[in-house]
Amino acid sequence: MSFSFFIARRLIGKNEYRFSRPVIRIAIVAISLSITIMLLSLAIVKGFQKEITDKVIGFNSHIQVSNFLNGNSYESTILKQRDSLKLLISDIKGIKHIQSYATKAGIIKTDNEIQGVVLKGLTTDFDTTFIKKILIKGKIPKFRKLKKSNEILISQTIAKKLNLNIGDVFQMYFIQKPVRVRLFEISGIYDSGVSEFDEILVIGDIIQIQKLNKWGSNDIGGLEILINDLDQLESINKKVYHKIGFDLNTRTVIDNNPQLFDWLELQNMNVKVILILMLIVGAINMIVALFILIIERSQLIGLLKALGSKNWEIRKIFIYQALYLILIGMFWGNLVSLTLCWIQKQFNIIELDRSTYYMSYVPIDISLINILSLNLGTFILCWLILIIPSYLISKLNPIKAIRFE
Repeated sequence: MSFSFFIARRLIGKNEYRFSRPVIRIAIVAISLSITIMLLSLAIVKGFQKEITDKVIGFNSHIQVSNFLNGNSYESTILKQRDSLKLLISDIKGIKHIQSYATKAGIIKTDNEIQGVVLKGLTTDFDTTFIKKILIKGKIPKFRKLKKSNEILISQTIAKKLNLNIGDVFQMYFIQKPVRVRLFEISGIYDSGVSEFDEILVIGDIIQIQKLNKWGSNDIGGLEILINDLDQLESINKKVYHKIGFDLNTRTVIDNNPQLFDWLELQNMNVKVILILMLIVGAINMIVALFILIIERSQLIGLLKALGSKNWEIRKIFIYQALYLILIGMFWGNLVSLTLCWIQKQFNIIELDRSTYYMSYVPIDISLINILSLNLGTFILCWLILIIPSYLISKLNPIKAIRFE
């Protein structure tokens, strides 16, 4: 055990402070609040990003492969040789699932209302994981090979506008020459909270679109690719792009929703500002507390200097004390923030306006890596900052310090 650590531990154990006690308590509270606010900010922003990203990916997938002529049109351009294309890219590492799709714009007409929509046609290879999460009524349409299904899934937003419910049958008009009309039966109603999709997207059988466009049974509008890790999106997209033909194109979920992802990225900047401000508040309070500790122990400093102790050894005594106070503050900050996160995650106490935030409650997403990184970074930064004010000890005159009252 080092000399500095031994003295610091004895001083902490005695806990004899005269006028520094209120300042020390304030410093501990400041560190606790800083850690609490930083962890809550990080958990909430990460929760927002995860929830919204998962919803957008659920509708769009991570990567879409389509005809180069398709662009951003709601009307899919034919893509042939579906099976050979899927086989070509299925061996790329990191790909979780590949599914076929096609889209076609249409107009739903009821007795009193009309609504422009986009019919997204899917097949038997459709991954239903996301739709099951947002399904609020009914069931997902059953898709069969070579057998057309009239079942369709619509959003709660569209259902309310058109006064439709499970089991209702409606007409959908497709603007082409000649105009085509199809009857659909509502099998389920979903509610994602993302108005960009809820206001226009209905999900049905791809065979409906194949028949309308006079395509073959193996013709599709494109492929949707789901991957295991979002961080690998760009690298996997490049690999897919280099494997497909020159007449095909790939678009990532970020390419399809640039404004939404720019907004999510902006939240990272907000978190950084909060983290910096809270670190500054905590650091300033600890510096003040360290100054008070040094002033209060001036006689001890003078005595140790008179006995031949080096300045750095004495400085370490007070740095150890300050770090002890930081650890206390960090403990309470972690306890409070993680408790609040758990309560919100379990019970969704704090609610939001769904039309504005795409969800009805404050989401929480916090990982062990984020907790450890934030705590370790805070501790190291405070330790480095405390080295500077501890330099005051080397300037104290031993004789004056011993006489200090």
